[in-house]
Amino acid sequence: MAQESWQFGPANGTLILHTGVTGPASRTGHRLTIEMQQWSASVGLSDGVPSDVSASIDVDSLTVVSGEGGVTPLTGPEKSLARSNALKSLNASKSPTITYDAASITTIEAGYRIDGTLSINGKQRQHPLDVEVADADGKRTATIETTVSHRDFGLKPYSMMMGALKVDDEVRVTINVELPADH
Repeated sequence: MAQESWQFGPANGTLILHTGVTGPASRTGHRLTIEMQQWSASVGLSDGVPSDVSASIDVDSLTVVSGEGGVTPLTGPEKSLARSNALKSLNASKSPTITYDAASITTIEAGYRIDGTLSINGKQRQHPLDVEVADADGKRTATIETTVSHRDFGLKPYSMMMGALKVDDEVRVTINVELPADH
């Protein structure tokens, strides 16, 4: 049985969060695109098949990339304020790291299903991930799209105007990585 390990991070992939807005004043809020700039993932392989996955994200590396919607375009100072509010909502000062550890990996039609534990804000929840593996333009990529609920991890989404404008409870997470060429 051949054992090997792949390492992933910002050099060969992206970890992007997409927030929504809700409430009576939701038209005035921005739907944010946020990039986590410091993260790492390790994939153990047994005979070329993933057998174990672990990942870690530095919450303080959160960067607001853009904001869609709102009354006016999102400015630099507003991006800084949105970042500060997001770090508070994520309780980054007390829980600076988000982790994921696989319990099992199975092959599915499009790639793999990972059943594992997601840890945010000191709380752990089972969180399955479907990994789509694709070949395009001579590159092999893996993509994960999932949704994470603030409530599931004891977090309160940012709100203002006495709750008339608030961040949706669910945040869409997209991870894209380029896989090593030899597989």
